[in-house]
Amino acid sequence: MTVELQWHPEIIPLPYIPPFDWALVQGFLRTRAIVGVEASDAMHYQRTLRIEGVPGCYQVSPLPGEAALALRVSASLWPWRDEVVRRVRRQWDLDADPQAIGAVLGPLAAARPGLRLAGSVHGYEQTVRGILGQLVSVKMAATLTERLAARWGEPLAQPLGQLDRLFPTPERIAALTVDDLRAIGVQARRSACLIALSRAVAEGVLEVDAVPEVEVGMRDLLAQPGIGPWTANYIAMRAWAARDLFLTTDYLIKQRFPGMTPGQIVRYAARWRPFRSYATLHLWHAADWVPEGSA
Repeated sequence: MTVELQWHPEIIPLPYIPPFDWALVQGFLRTRAIVGVEASDAMHYQRTLRIEGVPGCYQVSPLPGEAALALRVSASLWPWRDEVVRRVRRQWDLDADPQAIGAVLGPLAAARPGLRLAGSVHGYEQTVRGILGQLVSVKMAATLTERLAARWGEPLAQPLGQLDRLFPTPERIAALTVDDLRAIGVQARRSACLIALSRAVAEGVLEVDAVPEVEVGMRDLLAQPGIGPWTANYIAMRAWAARDLFLTTDYLIKQRFPGMTPGQIVRYAARWRPFRSYATLHLWHAADWVPEGSA
């Protein structure tokens, strides 16, 4: 079925509790954007997605004068606009309460009170990104993801602006070989992990999108060969909007706690419950932060 992509004329406002740091969240997503699947400029972000087998796009931008984002949806997905709204709110963390988060994080969040947990509109895509991002730089992870989408993503019959393809399906990646993925630069063990996980998702053995409980989802991820605690935590934060996870073993996080053991870091971070995921985000940005009592 060929779907002609064009924007539906109606704008959907997506309210949030201010402050909301559009530049930080958009910048995070833009740095990791997949050419053809995503496109953005300073005031817009747009991407392709598929709902119930129907391809389409969405675009979001700040709504002038209001504490809200303006959502445009392609006409093809207008019948599923409620589902698009749900996914977009999750991706942009629009249901967060910055006042509640700031009250718990205190000085750690003072410099960036509008920072949000940038998420995803599709759990499988974010899971793939998490696997490809293991032990490589942000730039290399984005490059590998872009190569994957360029080679095995589904081209749109009619591109909409810079958007011309959908992210690959689990079925498509499950059918690949390790050598296929090695050809685009993915390490062999990581390739095997990605293929096995995609097969489990395609066969309905593993759920990575509509996960009922974060703990259950992480347990299932950790049971997959090649997925360790850092990857499972990162996927849960970004794919499922888990708000109380702390990436203790993350390289940058460990740098923020010089001389402390992993156990000591975990105990220190307990003060930030139930918003430890946001603490992780703020620590990534706070190069001059030091733990209390260490000065």
